[in-house]
Amino acid sequence: MNVKYIDINCDVGEGIGNDEIILPMISSCNIATGGHAGTAESMRKVIQLAKANTVKIGAHPSYPDKENFGRKSIALSAQELIETVKSQLIEFENILDQENAVLHHIKPHGALYNDIAKNKDLAKIFLKAIETYKEQLFLYVPFNSEIEQLAQQEGYNIKHEAFGDRNYNADGSLVSRKLEDAVISEPENVLKHIVSMANHEKIVLTNGQTLAVKADTFCIHGDTPSAYEILRYLAAQLPEFNIMIET
Repeated sequence: MNVKYIDINCDVGEGIGNDEIILPMISSCNIATGGHAGTAESMRKVIQLAKANTVKIGAHPSYPDKENFGRKSIALSAQELIETVKSQLIEFENILDQENAVLHHIKPHGALYNDIAKNKDLAKIFLKAIETYKEQLFLYVPFNSEIEQLAQQEGYNIKHEAFGDRNYNADGSLVSRKLEDAVISEPENVLKHIVSMANHEKIVLTNGQTLAVKADTFCIHGDTPSAYEILRYLAAQLPEFNIMIET
């Protein structure tokens, strides 16, 4: 069997305190840009860490809501959403320029990510906010989502994303973090989850049924308590299934 290379991404720069041990174990990262977390200082520090570890750099904009860590939907006007996303990206890109670093992708965070996956009108607004980046980078999107379809229609470069440490509902949405089975924290179970998606293009749901999926990149959340243990286990075990993490 041919070896399959996959991208493992992590949300970082969120004040969790584990960026230094996580960055060496992944191939792309999503750096908080001040909406749900992050400061100019943290952005700069993680950009430097990413460069040192040859990790592809992504911007991780969100609703402007540090109180709820960007995990609560917020009703903003179209102009308000465009302005907050643009301002986050402009600040981030200024720091990238100062550090002589390159922006590889954009991945919206939390509630914004989930909302534009299912709300076509909101997805249109988000794409309007990032349209100046259309030809120069990738947009990480969930498979079979509203944002995926619109982005493809409008000529964006996309990468399909799946979540290694999250369970899925039958409709392809993520299980709510309000429920006990939302997060997969055991490294062995994360491995099974990713192997199924990477090698068989199927998500095994909590009820044992499967759902078709395509994924180019797999996320392990930096704030999952066992994130480091998961990443270390994946690095050791994925080759047993002819899967390698990109370098």
